[in-house]
Parts: sequence; structure tokens; C-alpha cells
Amino acid sequence: MLTIFGRPDTSANHCDRLSRRSFLQIGGAALGGIALHEILALEAHAGIRNSHKAIINIYLPGGPPHIDMWDLKPNAPSEIRGDFKPIRTNVSGIEICELFPKIAAMMDKFAIIRTLADSDGAHDGYQCMTGRKKGDPAATGGWPSAGAWVSRLGGEASAAVPANMALMYPTGNRTWGEPGTAGFLGVKHNPFNVVGRKARDKSDDLVLKGISLERLQNREELRAALDRFRREMDVAARAESYDASMEKALGILTDSKLGDALDLSKEDPRIVERYGMSQEGFRRDGAPRMVENLCVARRLVEAGARYVALNYSRWDWHGGDGMNFIEAREDFPLLDSGLSALVSDLVERGLDKDVSVVVWGEFGRTPKLNNRNSRDHWPRVNAALLAGGGMRTGQVIGETNKYAEEPVNRPVKFQEVFATLYHSMGLDAHRDRQFDGAGVPRYPTDADIEPIRELI
Repeated sequence: MLTIFGRPDTSANHCDRLSRRSFLQIGGAALGGIALHEILALEAHAGIRNSHKAIINIYLPGGPPHIDMWDLKPNAPSEIRGDFKPIRTNVSGIEICELFPKIAAMMDKFAIIRTLADSDGAHDGYQCMTGRKKGDPAATGGWPSAGAWVSRLGGEASAAVPANMALMYPTGNRTWGEPGTAGFLGVKHNPFNVVGRKARDKSDDLVLKGISLERLQNREELRAALDRFRREMDVAARAESYDASMEKALGILTDSKLGDALDLSKEDPRIVERYGMSQEGFRRDGAPRMVENLCVARRLVEAGARYVALNYSRWDWHGGDGMNFIEAREDFPLLDSGLSALVSDLVERGLDKDVSVVVWGEFGRTPKLNNRNSRDHWPRVNAALLAGGGMRTGQVIGETNKYAEEPVNRPVKFQEVFATLYHSMGLDAHRDRQFDGAGVPRYPTDADIEPIRELI
């Protein structure tokens, strides 16, 4: 069975009441109001590079607490150090939270950035998807997401699997579920999103109504569903121009390569088990704890995707007494299992030189606990975890002060992280220019941004 998740219980008025196997939502250009077959009608193949490099971008929506995960301060006063203790890792001198024992045992495969210092400060995934702040000078047509740059400059590795893929659940806080758009690069490089809830209106994602997942592989049933959607969109006048692109849409959706990649029943059960058991309910206005999607992301990369973005859980934990530590005791161990399993898989399959992984959120958390024993928003310093991509792992980049309030050396920008990821893919962020809608030459990162030297 094809494993694609999410339909709301119509009797519920909040987002926690969702079931897992109910309908398929394909969201190549949800944010632009363009349906899949319209994207494919505009698509032109970019040049394919020699090797299949890829990036997996794991976004933790809501602002994960850097001081409780990767930068603990055990000697700080109790109102700063919190509930958790550090543990040693297999790299001398590096300690992380005690609730990440599996990552600690293979810390040599990870790198920690403790001084991500230019967080925008808003509850928005935009910076984790593009590297840019919402207030940055605009590019005509909009700034492309990292996945769009990878799609445009890296090209397709497989005709059956889009280069820019997403496993981004639409969330109650809308910005936590947006994988970004292709902006001025054009809709053909928009993310092809394969998870969802329910389309909010007819201008949203392509929703295949009235077709069960068990019947998905029946091309005629799928064609009928697409035809129904087309009639609803009232595009009969343009129908003749859709024949070829509709056929390609059907090819992508029914090709066994993409279907098999999404189907976890085709994975070795022992491998799936070590990722951990997902919790399918949506986390209020955030995403579900679908840790198994880390395995799906690896399978998509193997099938030909060059970039996969996914959102995991909800990390905005300062709304109740002790919520920061209550939620952490659930989320940390599951993330520990999922990330360690993903990186182990990449190493065991010989993919760790080609596939990069980044894990992060939009900002850090206040070192000092509030009156509810939780942590508030803290954009002055943030943290990220990286792995794979042939990077020099087993190290920490940057150091914060004694209370994890701000960097004391080596501040890092979001764009520098993306420059490093592009470098690991063999893409030159300063050479490969594209023109925005006003004819201004643009690059994946700003001219003064370089890859993180310690990692390359």
C-alpha cells in the first residue's frame, strides 16, 4: 500500500483528530495555486549532473530548545540549566542531552552548529527553507527555496521522481507547513508535496477525490479522478492543451519507482522498526510526529529525489507549566531514534558522501526559564545538526557564553549552512546565476556568503 497520510475527521474542529490512510494530496505548487498538471505543462528538463547528490532538510517547527538539546550548560543555575543532564558522546569533548543516547553513540557522524546567530525571530519556516529573512530585500518573483535551486541547478536524477520533493504537512500555523516555492525560478521547480490534510479551497493542492489508495495504481481510476478535479476547476476551455502534461502527471503518480519509494511496506521491517513508531495525530497547530517519514525521505532520495523537505512535530512548548520538559521527554527520544536510523542507513548504503542532512528550527529558546518552567522565543542564538554530504563531522561549530545566550565565537548564518549544503552537492552558489522577474542576476546565496570552512 502507498503510504501517504492525513484526512481530518469531519466531526472534529481541531487538528488532532486526523486519520492516516484516506486520500492522496499532491501539492507541487500549493502556495501558487497551480495544479500538478499545470506545472507539468510548463516543465522543461534542466541538465542532469553526473552524480546523484541530495539534501534532506528536517524542519522542527516552533523553535526547538537549543540549550536542552545540543548546548547544555550543566554548571549554570537551575533556572537556566533545566531538567536534563549532558552525556558523553563517542567524540571526546562533545556532550549532548541525555535523551539522545543513540546520536551520542555515533556523534562522529554528526556536526553541531551551536551558534546559528541570524534567526529572524518569527514563527515561520521560511528561513529554514530559503536561508533568507522575510524582511530581506525582495527579489522580483520571490526568493526560491533551497529545493527549487537544487532542482534548477542540479536537474532531475530520474524522470519518474521530481527533483524537489516535500513531506511537509499543512499545519494550523500555516507557515510551519510551507516548503517554500520556486519564486522567480518558475513553477516547474516548485516542491512536489506528497502529504497533506485537506485542501482548503479549489485553488489549493491537487486532491484526488473518490479514489482509494488501494486503487491508486489503476491508471484509469487516477485519470478519472484528475478529470473530475479539472472539471471542478472549470478549465474545460483549455482541456486540449493538457493532454501531454496530464499523461506525464499520470506517469509520475503511478510509476512504480515513486510509488515504491513512498511505500514503507516494501522496506525491511527491521529497518523501519529502528526509526521508531510514529504518532499520527497532528500536534495542535503543528505537524504530526511522523518519524517514519525520515525513512521515506531516504527512500525518495534513493529513488531519484535531489531534495526532500519534511516537518516533524511541534516545538513551541512555552504555553503550559513545565511543557518544555514534558514535550521534550516525548519528542527527544523519538527524534533520537529517527535521526540515528537515518544517518546509519546512509552510512550502511554508502550514501553518506552524497546525501546531506540538516536538522533545525526557526530560532532557539530563552536560557532562563519563565514562570511556567518553560522557555520562550530566543532568536539571538539557535542550533543545527548536520550529517552526511562528505562533510567533516564529529565536531562542534561555534561556542556560546556560559548561559547559552549568544555566541562568543564563530557566529553562523542560515545562508552559510545552505552554502555548505550546496557545496556538498557540487553546486557553486556564486557561479550559477539566474535572473529574477526584473532581470536582476541572482544567486543561491549572497555574494559575501561562503560555505562553513570547518565542514568542507
